[in-house]
Amino acid sequence: MTCASCANRIEKKLNKLDGVSANVNFATEKASVTAPVGFDPALLVETIEKTGYTAKLPEPAAKDERSDDPELRSLRNRLIASAVLSVPVIAMAMIPPLQFDYWGWVSLVLATPVVLWGGWPFHKAAWTNLKHGAATMDTLVSIGTLAAYVWSSVALVFGTAGMPGMTHEFSFTIERTDGLSNIYLEVAAGVITFILLGRYFEKRAKRDAGAALRALLEMGAKEVAVLRDGVEQRIPTDQLQVGDEFVVRPGETIATDGEVVSGSSAVDASMLTGESVPVEVGVGDSVTGATVNAGGRLVVRATRVGSDTQLARMAKMVEDAQSGKAEVQRLADRISGIFVPIVLVVAAVTLAVWLLSGQPVAAGFTAAVAVLIIACPCALGLATPTALLVGTGRGAQLGVLIKGPEVLESTRKVDTIVLDKTGTVTTGQMTLLDAIPAEGVDADELVRLAGALEEASEHPIAQAIAAGATSRVGDLPEVSDFANQEGRGVTGVVEGQPIVAGRETLLAEYQMTLDPELAAAKRAAEGQGRTAVAVGWDGRARGVLVVSDQVKPTSAQAIAQLKELGLTPVLLTGDNATVARQVAAEVGIDEVIAEVLPADKVAAVAELQEQGRVVAMVGDGVNDAPALAQADLGLAMGTGTDVAIEAADITLVRGDLRAAVDAVRLSRRTLKTIKVNLFWAFAYNTAAIPVAALGMLNPMLAGAAMALSSVFVVTNSLRLRGFKSASPDVA
Repeated sequence: MTCASCANRIEKKLNKLDGVSANVNFATEKASVTAPVGFDPALLVETIEKTGYTAKLPEPAAKDERSDDPELRSLRNRLIASAVLSVPVIAMAMIPPLQFDYWGWVSLVLATPVVLWGGWPFHKAAWTNLKHGAATMDTLVSIGTLAAYVWSSVALVFGTAGMPGMTHEFSFTIERTDGLSNIYLEVAAGVITFILLGRYFEKRAKRDAGAALRALLEMGAKEVAVLRDGVEQRIPTDQLQVGDEFVVRPGETIATDGEVVSGSSAVDASMLTGESVPVEVGVGDSVTGATVNAGGRLVVRATRVGSDTQLARMAKMVEDAQSGKAEVQRLADRISGIFVPIVLVVAAVTLAVWLLSGQPVAAGFTAAVAVLIIACPCALGLATPTALLVGTGRGAQLGVLIKGPEVLESTRKVDTIVLDKTGTVTTGQMTLLDAIPAEGVDADELVRLAGALEEASEHPIAQAIAAGATSRVGDLPEVSDFANQEGRGVTGVVEGQPIVAGRETLLAEYQMTLDPELAAAKRAAEGQGRTAVAVGWDGRARGVLVVSDQVKPTSAQAIAQLKELGLTPVLLTGDNATVARQVAAEVGIDEVIAEVLPADKVAAVAELQEQGRVVAMVGDGVNDAPALAQADLGLAMGTGTDVAIEAADITLVRGDLRAAVDAVRLSRRTLKTIKVNLFWAFAYNTAAIPVAALGMLNPMLAGAAMALSSVFVVTNSLRLRGFKSASPDVA
């Protein structure tokens, strides 16, 4: 498929089949088809091939073929060869001192492979469209370049253009000409090279369309230690069956969804959920495949395998969200749907009028060819790719990566921006916020002893306390007799003193209770959605350590800037409502959606869309990927998971929410630039066509006008290099 009209044609053909409902997505190059039970899928492929295209059924295994893309490689080779051959052709035509004897014949030799081989994809697509009674940009490029090439060949062989000493002087006068003394090879070669350039960058941006699904599927464990007759045996994960028991050691990925039958541990689900606080699990608790065992040894009984697991269902949600996304047709294709047939009709009418009026055949044919040449979209081919290249290049400098031109239209219409909390508005990392000592206890001593004890644990909360203690008091003493108390806390001996740290219930087992002041401080911390760890020694509770995920220092400023752009921010999180409201109030967000599961995030975005809102989504976790795909505009924090980044339309490399402001502003500015470029290209063509039809357009004047049109488009696009970030600290 070369343009959106190809996708529409295939979709119409598939929907004519009995009982078939099809949706063809040009951007992802996939068709999603619903068919009756017993329907032969081969009939779908056969129907598409009869329409003039190729298709294949999806393969069951996800294979990463990005490293070797034959279509992209072929396009790149055509572009490089065409550019090398076109430069001298254009230079000789536009610079009279370079026009030596027989220069026209040299131009013919150089332009021939460009027009015939370099332009083959356009000629082939034009022929396919012609067989189905349709005309697209490919039709105009093919007819215009072939007409210029054929007439130039005629002028060289039968006219005076090929005679020794024949030159093209620049002339800005409008005069009639028989055309047989002029060649248009620079137009034919130049147009094809420029259009190939645009197609190459478009194809390169689209080639990773399925990477989000591959990244999701690759998250799972490849092998698993299954228990068979009490003996561990390593097998590939896809051979696991429901009811199998398997071992998960500390640091290993849990192979599939299951239930813990032995052991206890903290499970890090951040790769899957994006939430920072690990979940304590024990016998009887459920665990999810692709999460990481951060603590002790677990034995898990598989309850769901293969396509039934949560990971596989997430992959399906991403695929469904991508397939259901409204297809954004390129502006140039939409306009050319009307423009191309009109140009063809005008060229035919021009030839007929000249012949019927008794004018020479050469003069009439020259005028008709001039219409096609002047209408040939040289500036039009540059309008989108140059603005996109400059805009995305400037975006990369500012930490904003825009995936392709189809992303830009959404930014203009967006009125609501949904923000995931953890890792987006907040840092996503646990931090020691406060140390509240009991009466008579030194705060630094509390932090030093508790930090030494917690340093022996791999639990993220313990590591946050240890890191906070190191930064506050320096080196920590050694711990001995360390023990993990099954999700309730830890115990050990530091400098000869037995220390207990963890839940209030753990301290109570050692006859330590929190005094009223410490109990009130603990309740206050938990009321703000923070985690409170009690610490005690020598028969008494000695203090409370407060740990929490921190709001990024720039988030409040970013929210204010988003509001200035006319966007309504919405905080979306799996955390409890208390935590969510606290964070929202701190950064200035009024609308909060809390306590949502990964699947509910997609539903929350869809519900906002059903209310008539155009939704942008910012997230960083794997669980955000389906919602990023569902949103009208998906923005992924570059500090997040690869899956979220692949599913999004825009990646914010800086990990700073203010980059989302830059992304929206830059996208809108780039889209505006593209629209100005397109208007100029079509306005130029429309104004010049009548002059060409009257036979009053000097070929070199046409060439100069086309060059000036292209220069304007490129210069207008280069203005994007001056785009400045909304953040004062970003150069």
